Amino acid sequence: MPSLPPRLTFACELDPARLTGLFADPSVSEDLLVLGARVALMLSDFSDERAEVVRQLNAAGIPVVGIPLLPRAQGYYFTADNASLAARRYQEWQEWTRRHELAWDGVGLDIEPDARIYQQIIDNPWGLVPMLVPRLLDRERPRRSRAAYRELVGQIRADGWTVENYQFPLIADERRAGSTVLQRLALVDVRTDREVWMIYSSFMRALGPGLIWSYGPEASAIGVGTTGGGPDIPGSPQMPSLSWSELERDLRLAACWCDQILIHSLEGCVWQGFLGQFRSFDWSDAAGPPDRAWVAKVLRRSLRGGLWASAHPRAMLGLAAASYGLAWLLARRVQNI
Repeated sequence: MPSLPPRLTFACELDPARLTGLFADPSVSEDLLVLGARVALMLSDFSDERAEVVRQLNAAGIPVVGIPLLPRAQGYYFTADNASLAARRYQEWQEWTRRHELAWDGVGLDIEPDARIYQQIIDNPWGLVPMLVPRLLDRERPRRSRAAYRELVGQIRADGWTVENYQFPLIADERRAGSTVLQRLALVDVRTDREVWMIYSSFMRALGPGLIWSYGPEASAIGVGTTGGGPDIPGSPQMPSLSWSELERDLRLAACWCDQILIHSLEGCVWQGFLGQFRSFDWSDAAGPPDRAWVAKVLRRSLRGGLWASAHPRAMLGLAAASYGLAWLLARRVQNI
C-alpha cells in the first residue's frame, strides 16, 4: 500500500454542450482541486465551446490531459489501421491548442479496436469471423502500426509533451509470450511515458476484481470503472456502471499496486454523486486478494500458453511429435509385457 494516496485522473467523454453543463456546476472543479486530480479530456471535436471549458480548467489550476480523437464520421478511435489519420488529427489538435492558447498536462493516445468490432459483438458475434480472419493472416500488420505510432509518439515528445496511452492489459501477456496474435487482431504495442491498463469491472463483475489483483503488480497505472457514460457517439450502447461499493473496492485493489489511477468517468461520478465522496475516502484501509483472484490467475496462464504456442509453432510441433513418440514406445512396451 502506498504511503500517500494515489494520484487520480478522471476521464471525461462528453460532447461540448454536456461538457459545458458539467462544469457549470462549480462544485465539480472544487472537488477536483481538493483531490489534486487531473482530467483526461476526450476530444472528438475542436470547438470553441470545448476550448472554453479547457480554459476554465486552466484558470482553476486543474491539470488536463488532451486526448485527440477522430470525428464520429471517421470512426472516433485511433486504431491499428488509421495511424495516418491519427497523426493528422494530432496536428489539428496542436493548431487548435495554439489558437486558443490552451495549457495541457500531456497528450493521451486512446488506441482501441475499430468501433465496428464493438458493434459487431453486440449485433452478432459470429460476424467477427470474416472481419478478423484477414487481420490474423496479415503478419506485417503489427509492425506497420507499431512503427507508425512510434513515430507519432516521437513527434509529440519532440513538441514538448509527455505521452500516455490507454491499453488493454492483455498486451502484457502477449509481450511475455512473444506473440503478435492480439496485435494482428486489434491491439497496438506502442510504448509511451505512462501506460494505463484499462481493467473495468463493470464489464466483468465476477472476474474484474481478480484481474485488477492479477495485473496490478505489473502495472504502472490502472484504469477502473466505469461509473457511467460512454463514447460520444450517437446510438452507442450505454456501458454498465459500478455502484459506489464496487468502485471503492476496485480503487483499494488498484491502490495496492499503483500510485496512478484513472477513473472512467468524471461525468458518471458526478451523476451518481460519487465525486464529493472522494474527499473523505480512507486510502489506508488496504484491500486483500479478492475471492476470484485464482480464476484470473488460471485464465491468464491459459492465455499466455495459447499465445506462446502461436508464437512458437515449430516448438509445438516438436513437442507434439515427442509426445506421440513417447506414447508409441509406451504402447509397445505394454504389448511386450
